[in-house]
Amino acid sequence: MGAMVTEKVKLLVALLTLQLCFAGFHIVSRLALNIGVSKVVYPVYRNLIALLLLSPLAYLLEKNQRPPLTLSLLFQFFLLALLGITATQGFYLLGLYYASPTFASAMQNSVPAITFVLASALRLEEANIARRDGLAKVLGTIASVGGATVITLYKGPPLLHMQTQGVTLEVDQSSTKNVQNWTWGCIYLLGHCLSWAGWMVFQAPVVKKYPAKLTLTSFTCFFGLIQFLVIAAFTETDLEKWKIKSSEELFTILYAGIVASGFVIALQTWCIQKGGPVFVAVFQPIQTVLVAVMAALILGDQLYFGGVIGAILIVFGLYLVLWGKTNEKKVSETSLTKPLLNAEEENKATDLAPKDIP
Repeated sequence: MGAMVTEKVKLLVALLTLQLCFAGFHIVSRLALNIGVSKVVYPVYRNLIALLLLSPLAYLLEKNQRPPLTLSLLFQFFLLALLGITATQGFYLLGLYYASPTFASAMQNSVPAITFVLASALRLEEANIARRDGLAKVLGTIASVGGATVITLYKGPPLLHMQTQGVTLEVDQSSTKNVQNWTWGCIYLLGHCLSWAGWMVFQAPVVKKYPAKLTLTSFTCFFGLIQFLVIAAFTETDLEKWKIKSSEELFTILYAGIVASGFVIALQTWCIQKGGPVFVAVFQPIQTVLVAVMAALILGDQLYFGGVIGAILIVFGLYLVLWGKTNEKKVSETSLTKPLLNAEEENKATDLAPKDIP
């Protein structure tokens, strides 16, 4: 009993640590943008560090698990990188630049619902609205998409008046520009969530063909790095942008590469193995709360009414989708076990039935 409690405590501590690391990444990334780190150079260094960390582990731990590589698989790895690294990270940084870490984290809670929509469109997921679990998934998706729409289209009044009078006046004078920037930031973050969801849907069949996950992640990082370098060749030709000029810049890059792309992957994998993907996903909204507190204390970010309403809708939708998925799994497991139990009962009845005497 004591050992079981200890395991649960370990899992809870690990999950809270995981969300704290994710929350820290939102704040660190915003700090990187604030001090002038390039939106292209930042992901290049991040993925380079992640590749240097993951590839040796993949080589050592998955020597005997790697299926043979084919051109088809390499092309699929390239597409995974395009969705899961280049598009996801690129849209994220653009969205973060125009919006805020709090709403970047809030929008990410809509990823399970968007994933469900994409999987349903590709007929990888079913939604039977005649059953409660199917209806919950559909309603949860509507709530999440509605919440993301509210955040994008309605900023609302500030909840905490943290600016000075002079700054408030300046904000009022350029309110139209701020609203436009906010809207574009939310649109970019929506693109980030769509790319992330698409990556997860596309990744599922690829993992079945190539189950060596560390090697798969390493290849994805490699192709993502190449893609960002190609983009940088056209958009970031100033060599000064590539120089790390301060300890703050170095810290943000190391955090993104080591913690967000290295430690977090290992910790998340462990948590999923111990608690399951649904249990891990339930803790996602804690990240949004942590980001809101950290952004207010460290960055002086403002909370807005529209964002809070949207975040509540997204979190409500997230839990509805997760509840629907959990109950759907239980129903499918029950339907699979019933025929086996019926077959066993028939066999027992046959054994107990009187035999004809020859």
